[in-house]
Amino acid sequence: MAAGTAIKNVIFDMGNVLMRFDGPYFSAQFTDDEEDAAALNRALFASPVWNLLDSGTVSYDTMLRVARAHLDERLWPNLDACFAGWAKYSSPIEETNVLVRELKDSGYGVYLLSNAGTRIHEQLDHMPAWELMDGAVVSAEERMMKPDPAVYQLLCDRYGLEPAECLFVDDNADNCEGARVAGMRAVRYTGDVSAIREELAE
Repeated sequence: MAAGTAIKNVIFDMGNVLMRFDGPYFSAQFTDDEEDAAALNRALFASPVWNLLDSGTVSYDTMLRVARAHLDERLWPNLDACFAGWAKYSSPIEETNVLVRELKDSGYGVYLLSNAGTRIHEQLDHMPAWELMDGAVVSAEERMMKPDPAVYQLLCDRYGLEPAECLFVDDNADNCEGARVAGMRAVRYTGDVSAIREELAE
């Protein structure tokens, strides 16, 4: 990256940056039993197949069938309800959503780059920052995922961005490193936007 390059665009992850993603919490909304909630989480959100769903490798029907195979049949109705309705319990993270509006009002381009399934709009529909976004790339729709540098480059190519003029924000250190390999600056979000503000101030 060229020295002194000004940041013109800020690219945000969604899960645990703009919207909360908490499998144990989601699972607990669909049963009153702690052990059953833990079983639901293991079968669904904590399953390795969930990443395949985000990558676009498996369908939602396949995810559901695999999850059922790891659960007692009596929990299948809870699983079906959880799989269909968990997204409404994914709440916005206020400080980052406010930051997106501040950045937009200050003239920055703001973008979304998320490892998520094709039903991502079930969360975006109640994410305040969504209406402000200048563009978005979703892993399942592209069949490529962070931290592959190619997905960051895809976003830049699609929206005419220079990687050196982009700051990427994610809660995952590997995803931040992928952005750096792609030529961006990156900040890991750990629950405080001050680090993002400091990077922009530099």
